[in-house]
Amino acid sequence: MKPIAIIGAGGWGTALAITQARVQRPVRLWVYESDLAATMARTRENAVYLPGVQIPNDVQISNSLCDAATGAGVVILAIPSPFYRGVATQLLPLVTKDTVFVSATKGIENDTLRRMTEILEELAAPSFTAQVAVLSGPTFAPEVARGEPAALVIASRDEALRVRLQTELSTPRFRLYTNSDRTGVELCGAIKNTIAIAAGVADGLGLGSNATAALVTRGLAEMTRLVLACEGRRETISGLAGLGDLVLTAYGNISRNRRVGLELGRGRKIEEITAGMRAIAEGIRTTKSTVQLAQHLGIEMPIAEKMYAVLYEGLRPQEAITDLMERKLKEE
Repeated sequence: MKPIAIIGAGGWGTALAITQARVQRPVRLWVYESDLAATMARTRENAVYLPGVQIPNDVQISNSLCDAATGAGVVILAIPSPFYRGVATQLLPLVTKDTVFVSATKGIENDTLRRMTEILEELAAPSFTAQVAVLSGPTFAPEVARGEPAALVIASRDEALRVRLQTELSTPRFRLYTNSDRTGVELCGAIKNTIAIAAGVADGLGLGSNATAALVTRGLAEMTRLVLACEGRRETISGLAGLGDLVLTAYGNISRNRRVGLELGRGRKIEEITAGMRAIAEGIRTTKSTVQLAQHLGIEMPIAEKMYAVLYEGLRPQEAITDLMERKLKEE
């Protein structure tokens, strides 16, 4: 069996490496920071992004992208969206047209409005047609790393590819469902982070469960409008990659995006919040691209727009909630 290369050793990438190695699959894990790679190789723990979980000895940890990717049958990209294009550009010359790519990053590139799979296909196009799938769903990395049960979606337009990856990547505690709606799965995974920030803001302001439930539900309506406008499927929105991931991220206590919203609601500035975070909360940047995409398509997304104003324009969270509540009355 060819090795699986996991590109990115944040919490999610490390958890995926641990999960795949538990079933005796050869796994290589690429770590961007050379000092962290050396420490992880020595201690068999990612103390920065996933403390307290042992990394199996079978996982080859490397700071060399070439060593990690060359000869791999499946390459899983689990890197923050701001760095996706740069790392993919370095990665593609190291693989062949037979390499299968799985994107495990949830985001939309600012300004270009490209989804992560579109970036991969665009960069690979001069040399070959990339085989690309998406891995998404309601998962917290620490729980996956500990071997607690999880259900996710593997999405690709190519039925043979998604069935192959479902078989290869599923484990007894890591269950994959197939989905042909790659667009919907990617967009849901990105947009839910913005809604989770809004839910955190409501809780940070102490507005109660009613307000949070209303924001999450109306946020789901916004997600639905945008996904359908991009030709995603309604069934995807009600599935694991949509509603499932939204509920987890909006209500889960270890959600980074929810924590950002909580701190905003408690009166802290976004610059202060992010200065104390080592891991990236994808919803901060994705809120910008979500609003850009919605405006491009003429889609109304008032919650996303208010979160953009809070994050980028200095609008006070309380004023954002007031503005949302005082919008013109309408049919649901």
